[in-house]
Amino acid sequence: MEDDALFRTHIRPVELFLLAIVYGAASLSVFLLLGIVGYVLLKGLPVLRPEFFTNVTSPLHGTVGIAGNLVNTLYLVLIALLIGIPVGVGAAVYLNEYARPGRLVKIVEFAIETLAGIPSILFGMFGMVFFGGVLGLHYSLLNGALTLTLMILSLIVQNTREALRAVPKSYRDGALGMGAAKWHMIHTVLLPSAAPGILTGIILAVGRIVGESAALLFTAGSARGLPKLGQGWGEDISRLFGKVFESGGTLAIELYLQMQNGEYELAFGIGVVLIVFVLLMNWLARLLSAKMA
Repeated sequence: MEDDALFRTHIRPVELFLLAIVYGAASLSVFLLLGIVGYVLLKGLPVLRPEFFTNVTSPLHGTVGIAGNLVNTLYLVLIALLIGIPVGVGAAVYLNEYARPGRLVKIVEFAIETLAGIPSILFGMFGMVFFGGVLGLHYSLLNGALTLTLMILSLIVQNTREALRAVPKSYRDGALGMGAAKWHMIHTVLLPSAAPGILTGIILAVGRIVGESAALLFTAGSARGLPKLGQGWGEDISRLFGKVFESGGTLAIELYLQMQNGEYELAFGIGVVLIVFVLLMNWLARLLSAKMA
């Protein structure tokens, strides 16, 4: 009987109350997510027809669609990642593998942490003044991509550093003990081992690029047009490249504009596309994190 008394659990009323609060908070989070996603799907799914993804919204021609916005979003994602990944991963490798603890490292770490907390509207103001005014890019996809690169840089650096720290020290010691140079060890052993964590940071960065709107209103603009192709390979390549110097609105920008114009059904349709994309990005990030663990 004494042994049973030792292992018998007595739940106090206060513990029951706290347990109810914890379960209630967790349930509320789930219900909020389901409610938001369900409401947007209910309002936006009727709009999602094939022509919605192939047309460009034009009051002049009476067409409605997001083809131009999809292309503009793709441009921003590709350009921002082409610049942000080498810089972010390189900075993380330097801080984690080469830099010695000191004032310089603390300054760089402080700068990276501060970048993560700056409101996106301030990035947009900086991009408009510096990239748009000083560099003469004006309203263009390149201006928006450079601004987004600044915004995702801290995310890539922090996730890459965490991924590098998660690699066992024995991997480094083993490679160096076999006579490998430090850089050879980094790009043949360390980076491949940390690849899942690095990819997780990149996927999260893509999600932020796609969902950003405030900064792009000041930098990329809101044009919906598609590049006119079919004039020959040379002309098509020139037009595709020249697109980066033209104004272009993303899906998030188009959603904002349609809400402002009172086109709520179209806005909810764009919202469905964004929600599906964000959910897919989060699922991929969790999958890669599980593989890394």
